[in-house]
Amino acid sequence: MIDLDVHTHLAPIDAPRLLTLAGVRWDAAAQALTLDGHAVRMADLFQPQRLIAWMDHHAVRRAWVSIPPPLYRQNLGAADAHAWCSYVNEELLKVTQASGGRLEALYYLPLEHVALLPALQARYDASAFAGMAVAAGGHPDIVMDDAKYEPLWRWLDDLGASVFVHPGTCCDTRLARHYLENLVGNPMETGVAAAHLVMAGVPGRFQRIRFVLAHAGGTFPMICGRLQHGFTTRRPGVDLGVELPLQAARRFWADGIAHHPAALHAARAVFGADHVVFGSDWPFPMGTTPAAAGQTEADA
Repeated sequence: MIDLDVHTHLAPIDAPRLLTLAGVRWDAAAQALTLDGHAVRMADLFQPQRLIAWMDHHAVRRAWVSIPPPLYRQNLGAADAHAWCSYVNEELLKVTQASGGRLEALYYLPLEHVALLPALQARYDASAFAGMAVAAGGHPDIVMDDAKYEPLWRWLDDLGASVFVHPGTCCDTRLARHYLENLVGNPMETGVAAAHLVMAGVPGRFQRIRFVLAHAGGTFPMICGRLQHGFTTRRPGVDLGVELPLQAARRFWADGIAHHPAALHAARAVFGADHVVFGSDWPFPMGTTPAAAGQTEADA
C-alpha cells in the first residue's frame, strides 16, 4: 500500500458562498465552475468521494489535496484575492475533514500578493492543515529569490512546514500552441522556482522547510549540475557564499511524475531516491497511478 499521495487536486464547492464572490459562477447541473470567464468542467474535481474511490482502487492510504492551478486566479486584485483564498482554504479544509482522515488539505498562499500573506498566515492552523501550497510562477511578481519572501520563509521554517510547489499558468506566450503551456511550461516553471530558491540559499538557511516539488522537480534535476558548474567557474552574479546546488537539492522532495524512466532516474539521482515520493496529479490526465509510476510498497 502507498502511504501518501502528495499531489492530488479538488475544487471545493459551497454554492451559496460562491454566489457572494466576484467573477465566480457554479453550474451544478453541468458540473462546471466558471472563474473569470474560464469554465472548469472536470467533474472529478468537485467530487471528493471519487478521489477516495480512486485511492481505494490503487491502495493509497492518504492524500494531500490542493486546489488546481485554474483556481489560483492570479489575475485578481488584492481584495478579491483575499476573499477567494479565504474561501478555498476554509472550504477545502471542510472537505478533507469529512474524509475520515483519508484526505489532508494544503493551505494555499498567493505569492503574487505579498501584502496579503501576514493576514492569511494568521488564519493558518498548523494542526488542521497538512502543509502549504504555493504557485511556482504564473505571475511576474513571483520570483522566489526576492527578499520580500524572507518573512514567509522564516515563518514556514519556524513551523517546520511542508510546502508543495506547483506551477501556475505559464507566462511564456511562445508556448500557447500544441498544449506546450502545460507540457513544457509546467516543468519549466517549477525548475525556475527551484533554481531561484537554491541560488538564493533558501533551502540551506531554512532547513526545517520541506519543499515538495511537483512533476519530479520539473526541469530542475536536468539543470542542477549546470547551476553547480556556475559556482565552480565563478560566473558573474552567482553568490559563492550559499550552499552549492547539488547539496541544496538534497533538501528538496519531489513527486515521481516524470513520464520517462530516465527523467525519474535523474530526479532520484539529484534529490536522493528517498526524497522522490508518490504523487498522482489526480484527476488530471497528465498524472499517473502507482503501477504506471513503478511505485511499490517499499518505495512509499
